[in-house]
Amino acid sequence: MNKWTKDQMAARVAQDIFDGAVVNLGIGLPTRVANHLPEGREVILHSENGVIGMGPAPAEGEEDYDLINAGKQPVTLLPGGSFFHHADSFAMMRGGHLDICVLGAFQVSAGGDLANWHTGAADAIPAVGGAMDLAIGAKKTFVMMEHLTKTGESKLVEQCSYPLTGVACVSRIYTDLAVIDVTPSGLKVIDIVEGLGREELQKLTGAPLQF
Repeated sequence: MNKWTKDQMAARVAQDIFDGAVVNLGIGLPTRVANHLPEGREVILHSENGVIGMGPAPAEGEEDYDLINAGKQPVTLLPGGSFFHHADSFAMMRGGHLDICVLGAFQVSAGGDLANWHTGAADAIPAVGGAMDLAIGAKKTFVMMEHLTKTGESKLVEQCSYPLTGVACVSRIYTDLAVIDVTPSGLKVIDIVEGLGREELQKLTGAPLQF
């Protein structure tokens, strides 16, 4: 079965970020989006640990570990970028100053509920971070995740079984198989990986899809 690679997924997300947007990229897959923003498009990248105006990842050997994102990965700073206290960073998130946040997820429901901080398993380590603030504070929440779990279960579900991060907060989902909008009438597929049929995608998805 054809799948988009992680970098192809990141490029697809980057394609949908508009010029002038202030964007937070979550830990994990979403951080790759910074490396695929179209040339000439101004996107202001924010990180909850207190950085705004980040650029792409640094070249090998040029890393500065005093300049990192929330996932402790080294980043670059574009002209005009700045550092500040993380309390100020969270005020930006909670105050509605972010146009888009891109988050990973364990599950997304047909209604746009997001579960991305805890699986509920007894031995799992909870990791809330700034996800709750981002999911509710940003004007749009995009989710970037693999379509299936490692055991082959759909991460797109009718109702989330994991503890929720936010309710009805997700507007668009990017997986390695499709791009799907969350609409008032349900999940609507707007893009699909080449070679994958609609029926096959539906079989792999735990909630009804519209095409």
